[in-house]
Amino acid sequence: MTVQMIGLGAAAVLALGYLAQVRAAESWPRSALKTGAVALLAVLAFGHLPLLGLALGLCALGDLALSRPGERAFLAGVASFAAGHLAYVALFLSRPPSDLAALLTAPMIWGVATLVLVAGLMARVLTRHAGEMRGAVLAYVPVILAMALAALTLPLPLLWVAAVMFMISDMVLALETFVLPPAHALRRITEPVIWVQYWGAQALFFAVFAM
Repeated sequence: MTVQMIGLGAAAVLALGYLAQVRAAESWPRSALKTGAVALLAVLAFGHLPLLGLALGLCALGDLALSRPGERAFLAGVASFAAGHLAYVALFLSRPPSDLAALLTAPMIWGVATLVLVAGLMARVLTRHAGEMRGAVLAYVPVILAMALAALTLPLPLLWVAAVMFMISDMVLALETFVLPPAHALRRITEPVIWVQYWGAQALFFAVFAM
């Protein structure tokens, strides 16, 4: 069993620990579980592929920020995740099989059109509901889209799945934060859905490039 496999297993234990507390009150132990579940992958990835380690590390910083209360922490989390998405863009486009021209060929162009449409709908919803944070979150939407499109330039279906999962987690987080009323029934499942989609995406990125 390789170090990467052992590390992924340990990170999965932390991720499950956080999932068990995903709806619990904010606390530093809870933040440590959330951050550690991705930070461990980042540490393992740095020695193998620095850009992957950087992307995971930035996402771990975003996890830490979003696990803390307040608007400043939220905006710090948005900035960290935006930087993480851009690091993933650089990683995907720097891999030798990456081919931007493939995005314009059938059937890939239909996937591109779907992602652009989803991002456009997300931007429209946020324009109506994000209030004073509208500018920051709207700037984030094209960054998410760029990450997903960059993933499609590589002939790696597992990577495509991970990118879509990452995008879904961001979309559900946006709905939870800006659209759903505090007492809405869907809030019972939004946080678990966000975490499973998000951490699953990071684990798949790690598996694709570091194992």
